[in-house]
Amino acid sequence: MPEKVELKIGAIKIENFIGYQIDADLYTAADAFHVEFSDPGVTIKAGDSCDLIINGDKELKGIIDKVQKRVRKNGVFIVVEGRDLMGWVVDAYCEPPWVDVTGMKLKTLAEKLLAKAPSKYFDLKNIDYQENVVGKFKGKKAKGGGNAGYIFAQDGAQKIGRIEAGMTVFEVLKNYAFSRGILFYCTPEGQLIFGRPMAKGAPQYSLTMLKSGVGNNVIESDVVYDISQRYSKVTVIGQQQGNDSMSFAAEVNTSNTGKPAIDDTFPFYKPYVVVDNNDDQSPTQRAKMIMEKQRREGEKLIYKVGRHQQNGKNWAINTICHIKDEIQGIDGDYLIYGRTFELSKQEGPTTRLSLGVPGLIA
Repeated sequence: MPEKVELKIGAIKIENFIGYQIDADLYTAADAFHVEFSDPGVTIKAGDSCDLIINGDKELKGIIDKVQKRVRKNGVFIVVEGRDLMGWVVDAYCEPPWVDVTGMKLKTLAEKLLAKAPSKYFDLKNIDYQENVVGKFKGKKAKGGGNAGYIFAQDGAQKIGRIEAGMTVFEVLKNYAFSRGILFYCTPEGQLIFGRPMAKGAPQYSLTMLKSGVGNNVIESDVVYDISQRYSKVTVIGQQQGNDSMSFAAEVNTSNTGKPAIDDTFPFYKPYVVVDNNDDQSPTQRAKMIMEKQRREGEKLIYKVGRHQQNGKNWAINTICHIKDEIQGIDGDYLIYGRTFELSKQEGPTTRLSLGVPGLIA
């Protein structure tokens, strides 16, 4: 079946495209889209809300950032660019009076900072705070399976930290969530989520590249292993604001030093130490998250496949995929954390997938 792609802007529906790129990434602040089509003779404005529907499923609820009208010899064309609802959160800056975060929980802080988000786009009553990540994951395009196998630091009161001029709403909430071992992101339906990515479960998809060629569904692949920015041991020291002195001894937990995170997959000893003055409650969790980010950025698996579906389901992020690749030497389950639907004259509809170790943060 041909791919059915729709851009809905109020009562306007666009179904015929010259090209498009529709992104989704669990670790990217805001998912972007770019579509081009012949001028339909209707008015489309920057700031309009829109939905992108792929094969009947909503894959992005967003806001149009830019509209461009191109007049050429062969016709008039419209280019529309935008992002999902997280784009507003990324762009908006915290305003005075500055919020005192002393003793404040994540939910309270989120409600304060998002209070002025445009109500016609956001449903702030529907924010999902996943206080216990053991159990069914309800996150971004979740489709069964499990999640992280431990409970992160609960939404305890923030003891130290402040919001300063120049900080964005997303920056504050992302860092706040990150220190507690969770992500802050937006689902395709526009729901804001504080939670962890999928860590295990039955694979929903498969990628195959066999030397025999039988059953192959991969067009191309790029696999990179880079240890230059990875470390075997990560230690975070929580420093009291206004206090330049630090008490630290290797492998010893003090009132302001967390337990080091150890990466058993790293080939040799290489320590990393950082001072974090956000709060003194979560240096241990912070160390784990830094280590996870380093590992994710050091192991990149990029695959391109034809079309946008497998077995009647759109390729989706935050799902588990089994890779059987004899050329790259890979055989195992991985998290799809990034996905781009593309249409070009040269290749037609394709999907580019970014995969990595399940359950990692940031």
